[in-house]
Amino acid sequence: MSLLIIGGTGTLGRQIVKQALNEGYQVRCLARNLRRATFLKDWGAELVYGDLSLPETIPPALKGISLVIDAATIRPTDNYNSELIDWKGKIALIEAAKLANVKKFTFFSVLGASSNDTIPLIDLKLKVSKLLSQSGMSCTIFNCSGFFQGIINQYAIPVLENKTVWLLGKSNPIAYLDTQDAAVAVIKNLLDLEPGTKTLALIGKKFWTSEEVVGLCERLSGKEAKILYVPNILLGGLRRFFRFFEFTWNISDRLQFSELSIDSNKFNSSISEVDWTTERLSLEAYLQEYFGKIMKKLKETNYQQSKQSNEISFL
Repeated sequence: MSLLIIGGTGTLGRQIVKQALNEGYQVRCLARNLRRATFLKDWGAELVYGDLSLPETIPPALKGISLVIDAATIRPTDNYNSELIDWKGKIALIEAAKLANVKKFTFFSVLGASSNDTIPLIDLKLKVSKLLSQSGMSCTIFNCSGFFQGIINQYAIPVLENKTVWLLGKSNPIAYLDTQDAAVAVIKNLLDLEPGTKTLALIGKKFWTSEEVVGLCERLSGKEAKILYVPNILLGGLRRFFRFFEFTWNISDRLQFSELSIDSNKFNSSISEVDWTTERLSLEAYLQEYFGKIMKKLKETNYQQSKQSNEISFL
């Protein structure tokens, strides 16, 4: 069957593209920047121009499409207000999918969203989920917690480089998951074409606090982390400050989104979890492989530098 993927260049999206191609799907990727998405074409996907902020570009991309996976959201560096992409753009996409008689629509939300509807980005996710439930299409909404890949920049690299690791004063555990495991579950779910909307938790097998993740990084790297705690009240103050200026609304939205980890303790929600048929990679194994490669590379670099230094001294 033909599959349209939105957000295929993202951390999760690219793994979904790769898994779909491996499973034999005809994959088409909607891309705002075709040059940036060239690697998807190299993998075997078809690229088509489309921009969720320009509704008229969406219907042509859906021609001949049976399945849609929407893994798109704005990045903190994007020059768009979140409502333009995460709400108005989604409305246009869903309406176009209905007109194109799409058989199944897959969307991604956040675990614990229903208890955090005061956060603008979460509220938009909830509105889109409601819109999908009323669309008449077969839909699956995956509620995600966090992915391994995000830990590298947030924790692993700062620990390795002796830089400050910023932690919130109060945070709840996160069930991190490898994006490759997530992609396997998402593509498998495409076979479920039953009418109605299903909501599934797409999460790892263990919940981790920030301190536990940092501790794991310390143990595997052999280095001590420089931790600085950010008071929760300061986070809220920064969000309110940025909200005064229109050009920083996106920053404000992202800061408030981060408050999900402060306010939400509803991770053990009543929604069903994905029925895993394959073993999920553990965070310990993922970080052990990452640090193993890094430490090996550092040893090789140090050896080469030492060798060159000795040769110079000998001369």
